[in-house]
Amino acid sequence: MNEKALQRLEYGKIKEALAEYAVSYLGKRLIAELLPITAKSVVRAKLDETAEAKSLLQQGASVPIPSLEGMENILDLLGTGYVFSEKDFMHMHQFLTSCAQLVRYMAAKSGIAPHISSYAASMYAMDALKSEIERCIRHGQVADSASKELMKVRKRLAVFEERLKSKLDSLMSRHRSILQEHVLSTRNGRYVLPVKKEHRKLVKGTVLDESASGQTVYIEPAEVMTIQFELTGLKAEEAREELKVLSDLTALAESCEQQLLTNIETVGTYDFIFAKAKYALAIGGFNVELNDQGIIDLREAKHPLLNRPMVPLNFVIGRRYKSLIITGPNTGGKTLTLKTVGLLTVMAQSGLLVPVREGSLLSVFNHLAVDIGDGQSIEHALSTFSAHIRNVNEMLQFADRSTLILIDEMASGTDPGEGVGLSVAILEELHRRGSTVVATTHFTEIKNFADVTPGFENARMEFDTDTLQPLYRLRIGEAGQSYAFLIALKLGLPAGLIERSREITARGLPESLPQGTQAPGPEPEPDEASAADMDDSQEETTAAHASRSSSEKEKEPEEDGEPVSVGPRSFQLGDCVYIAYLGRTGIVFEIEDSRGNVGVMIQNQKFKINQKRLKLHIESKELYPDNYDLDIVFETKENRKKRKLMGRKHAPGVTIETKSEE
Repeated sequence: MNEKALQRLEYGKIKEALAEYAVSYLGKRLIAELLPITAKSVVRAKLDETAEAKSLLQQGASVPIPSLEGMENILDLLGTGYVFSEKDFMHMHQFLTSCAQLVRYMAAKSGIAPHISSYAASMYAMDALKSEIERCIRHGQVADSASKELMKVRKRLAVFEERLKSKLDSLMSRHRSILQEHVLSTRNGRYVLPVKKEHRKLVKGTVLDESASGQTVYIEPAEVMTIQFELTGLKAEEAREELKVLSDLTALAESCEQQLLTNIETVGTYDFIFAKAKYALAIGGFNVELNDQGIIDLREAKHPLLNRPMVPLNFVIGRRYKSLIITGPNTGGKTLTLKTVGLLTVMAQSGLLVPVREGSLLSVFNHLAVDIGDGQSIEHALSTFSAHIRNVNEMLQFADRSTLILIDEMASGTDPGEGVGLSVAILEELHRRGSTVVATTHFTEIKNFADVTPGFENARMEFDTDTLQPLYRLRIGEAGQSYAFLIALKLGLPAGLIERSREITARGLPESLPQGTQAPGPEPEPDEASAADMDDSQEETTAAHASRSSSEKEKEPEEDGEPVSVGPRSFQLGDCVYIAYLGRTGIVFEIEDSRGNVGVMIQNQKFKINQKRLKLHIESKELYPDNYDLDIVFETKENRKKRKLMGRKHAPGVTIETKSEE
């Protein structure tokens, strides 16, 4: 599936959460490699496996999944000539013992978990290897009984060690008065006496070391040299015999390499399956029905990554209609709906149970296309349309009947008229190809298109008209109405102005206006610029003055009671203007230049925009008092301080920096 689409749906975060429930290196590796599956039969099998594992966990069962501690290293070294250590064989023995427990456990669960129990049936007991390890390795060491030669060597070692101990005890007693301390020491693996330096000549033997202070010398007595020499030889012989035993065990393990590999992979698979089951319990995941016809029927679905309570989503598509157009206010849940549908789809196709009510239905898709941006950053607004087009162009490379397409905010980022036309053409083409499409929009024309076109359906995110708050509930079969008039009325706009707005919306702009008035430019679509969508102080200021700017049109000067015709008003510093293709308002900080470009500040960022793309929203005199210092709006506090300082006196080294506008 499309990697970008998975990233936009935050599929990687699902895998990160899932990996926390895996206990083995192989289980974690399988999760890291996890991708959605496109074969319906395989998806069905994977979901059923996870459901069986979840059922076992719900019964309170403690599943004996073997630890793979040390096994990764063993697999890497098998067949390389490396001789495994006693510790390696202890890991191997523990693994084989746990595998036998798992096989017995799964055999007992074959009736209630037929799918996952079948994996254990393919595991190997490897009793010969297990028994040989038990015979040769005990308590982390090679046992005496591992070989006859080793037993002989260790018996001789025991005799010489006892002889040495007796001799040393006798020497310690005889030289007690000249010893620095009554404790045997060793140097280079040989026993020595700690003799006071001034008495060193009283003990026959070889000085092997002395203390840092020089007050003690460590002497190997001549009477034990021969015994210690014999012991050194016997220990070397013991090491050779131990190496033979370990080499023989390693050869036996190598002969079982394929069986070991099968068991390790099976255990990793079990760890992976039960990690999915544990994650399903954590998110309230259930099994779903499947189809490959593009039909989705989600009941009380929730987004698994949402850290706050979510209003459950009920969503249907694919039977009577294959394209759904969702409308509603900003922050009303439209984008979350897209992400929930897309993420649950790819989770199910990954064999993961999803947070829905039982009886939900999902479709298996071969392709997934997602056009969801953050939609919040003004610095990216100018490139929003280009990004949409690039995404759509990618969709058209593979869109077919087995493709799920999710598009957020169709027609945004460009001229509404052209954007709507292009969006409708794209929707028609995707529908012609049979793709399953879920899209969000603010534009009435797209809603109207969906309302009258077979195969399309409208839906809206519900809105509480009393509290002016979104309810986050999806209602399919209804186009979202504009709440702009209701919100404006509740915020204090005159009822007469609201009524006139309704008339204009219903009938269109009048062909002519009373003499002496100037025709206003086209107002933004109510859904585009509703008061509910205003999320910054600049737009709140605009709403607060809307009644004056709308009701008190630009009055013309009069002579002798007759209106005098004047030319179109040019934009002035401080004017609030509306930029339709951005769906934003801004403040004029620089008047029109010779090329017709006007400097407009939008959310503290400055742009150069042609005057043809601007519409006067509120005159500066409506926003600011007479003689108001507009530098407070346009300049940074630091630059204003510098300008004031330079106005009073010469200020060497003080510079005022301004950013260039594009």
